[in-house]
Amino acid sequence: MKKQVSMATRKELIQAVGERYRAASTTDKTRILDEFVELAGYHRKHAIRVLSQKPPAATSKAPRQRVYDDAFREKLIVVWEASDRLCGKRLKALIPSLIEAMERHRHLSLDQSMKQQLLRVSAATIDRLLSEVRAGSNGERRRRSGIGTAIRRSVPVRTFSDWRDPPPGYLEVDMVEHCGPKTEGDYVRTLVLTDINSGWTECLAMPVRNQTLIVEALNVMEATLPFKLLGIDTDNDTAFMNQTVFDHCKERGLEQTRSRPYRKNDQAWVEQKNGAIVRRLVGYGRLSGLAATYALAELYSASRLYINFFQPSFKLKAKTRDGARVSKKYHPPATPCDRLLDSPAVPEDVKARLRKQFTELDPVRLLRDMRTAQQVLHEMLSRGPQDEPAAAAASSPADVSAFLAGLSTAWKSGEVNPIRGRRGPSTPRWWRSRVDPFEHSWPVIEGWLIEKPSSTARELMDRLAAAVPEAYANKKQLRTLQRRIKAWRAQQLKELILGKLKKDAPECALP
Repeated sequence: MKKQVSMATRKELIQAVGERYRAASTTDKTRILDEFVELAGYHRKHAIRVLSQKPPAATSKAPRQRVYDDAFREKLIVVWEASDRLCGKRLKALIPSLIEAMERHRHLSLDQSMKQQLLRVSAATIDRLLSEVRAGSNGERRRRSGIGTAIRRSVPVRTFSDWRDPPPGYLEVDMVEHCGPKTEGDYVRTLVLTDINSGWTECLAMPVRNQTLIVEALNVMEATLPFKLLGIDTDNDTAFMNQTVFDHCKERGLEQTRSRPYRKNDQAWVEQKNGAIVRRLVGYGRLSGLAATYALAELYSASRLYINFFQPSFKLKAKTRDGARVSKKYHPPATPCDRLLDSPAVPEDVKARLRKQFTELDPVRLLRDMRTAQQVLHEMLSRGPQDEPAAAAASSPADVSAFLAGLSTAWKSGEVNPIRGRRGPSTPRWWRSRVDPFEHSWPVIEGWLIEKPSSTARELMDRLAAAVPEAYANKKQLRTLQRRIKAWRAQQLKELILGKLKKDAPECALP
């Protein structure tokens, strides 16, 4: 059986052999024709017609003449702005009356041809001509269709109802951000993985948002899970929809799916764990730096065993709808470990290891380690963002017997979770909500203060307004300057006192 040749290959053969066939002699034509028929699989008569036909001469297509030039676009922009930036369809209906009103009040001067173009332009053409202007006015950039879009199209969508009852090993993956009230700057994130069948949940602290770290986290989690990883389901975040994660899943034979955009209920399993585990353990404060990452990793190291072995959870059994009334039935509460032990898909050797690990675990000790790690995070949240690992001074854990004795009376003190029971001042504010008016001029002001420390803020403001009238002529920044000078003088006094104490300290006091 002859091998089929694609149509593209046949066209290339015709173009390469045809010119040589038409210029050859009769004897050479017979030989060339035999070779071509054998290779392309054409009928001999059809091959003669194809090779004898000269390719059509290339004709240069004249460029399409522009109907609406730049002058028309400028007039259209003026009309669009005067309409309070309406869409194309609404602007098309408004143009006749709007032009008449603007001409009547002498806001617009149009010749007859320009006016006719404005009256006959279509709504689609209006939107096309104003697309760049509209995007620039909103401060938006056009999203490029790159590798992320191609990966997203190649990953199938899986909704909440598509799960049915999968065996252990299919995990929903999500990322929780510990950014506090502001998303600017760097902050720690938590990668959460939840098994659909058993509810087994693993959390991993990540110092930055990086696709390579996500692959490394999947490798670490795969080694610690008590079952084989079969597939992951993520959202449409670019941290998951990229070539690195896609190639990793393909190489390891993992089934990769994604949820629908803006449909959080497609990942209801992991979204529920985000609140019931991550937010309950860590809270909503801002964590940044390596010290917070290490402290969060210590918390997850203690909590993963406590949650998966000693925290029963509900699992939905059935859901029925009668009009607007929804009735739900749940399985009896069980821990993720119990569900794995009851699952027929888990091998017996794995069940034996789980039973042995369960007998070795001390829930009180695990709870004590969790409270100790939460106390460290609580101190970090009270101090604000820390970048150095040394800033996370680990608290010494209490004795297990003393911790156990305090459980009987812990209810009298209220909330025992240091994160949830945090009272008093909130996290110190580290960001600016307004632009610093003295960002560029403060070195000059500081020089004036050093030259004459007794200068008042009003005198310095008058001097600054005379030097830079375009920025400080109205002198509205006087109160800000007063606070800045007060803080500067306090800092200078502190440095003076500390410098004097250090100078007067005896050398024998040092070890």
